[in-house]
Amino acid sequence: MASVAISQRRDRELVTARPITDRRALRAFLEQDRLFAAYALCDLEDREWNRTRWGAAYQDNELVAVVLEYGGASPQPIFVMGRSDGIVAVLRDVVRPRAAYAAALPEHVPALQALYRVDPGPQMVRMWVDRARFRPYPADVQRLLPVEIGELNRLYGLGFTSWLPSSAIAEGVYYGIRVNGRLVSAAGTHVISPQARLGVVGNVLTSPEYRGRGYATATTAAVTAELLRTCDDVVLNVRSDNPPALQAYRRLGYAEHVRFEERLIHRIGARWPAITAALQRLLSGKEIDSR
Repeated sequence: MASVAISQRRDRELVTARPITDRRALRAFLEQDRLFAAYALCDLEDREWNRTRWGAAYQDNELVAVVLEYGGASPQPIFVMGRSDGIVAVLRDVVRPRAAYAAALPEHVPALQALYRVDPGPQMVRMWVDRARFRPYPADVQRLLPVEIGELNRLYGLGFTSWLPSSAIAEGVYYGIRVNGRLVSAAGTHVISPQARLGVVGNVLTSPEYRGRGYATATTAAVTAELLRTCDDVVLNVRSDNPPALQAYRRLGYAEHVRFEERLIHRIGARWPAITAALQRLLSGKEIDSR
């Protein structure tokens, strides 16, 4: 125990943590692994910036770690990247959520565990595609309009816990498939960064009675194709225990970039009400890949 205490004191001496608002410095750091940091890079855009809070760790004025907290009702996402001792310093001194959904590489889980109880869960796979790799999937899909947000939310009501605003369609890219006039499958975007030339595909869902027909693949392909008109790279997340989704995305040219953890974390010693059921419902809405 004495050696652990000495190590922690040395970490405090070596690394300092403080808030950061320098988007240029953040962008340069995140671009070291732009595919893993895609969400964070998109959050540097004006549309998302005011919803975020950033902490940085430094050693001898060198930026060594970053933690992003996305604002909103708790638990909200946090993203960690960089040196483990720097991540601990930021979570200890700057960004201190009581509960959050943490996205982290496997080697950074011990840094989270220094301050948080980390719930179990399957690994996530970050996949990516560019124009050279992309393989189109011809199908009868339609670009969705903001006026169709009600239909989209009724479809997502099968798996989502909160509805999307019409601005999600207006500011993003959504495609759908209709059967007898009914919207039965859709895919869209989480975030887009014109400056980083990055897009993130998500919100992929097909009604249960229409799964297995390739509809989710078709709508995902349409969204990807549209994004690649202006983006150099497009990424998406899929659970590692979802082989059909992984294979469907590979057919479109997506390749695995990295496996990472997306875990619900609770601050050790924090007083947090027993809302396990609600949190699990929210977790189920983080990624939709029903085929």
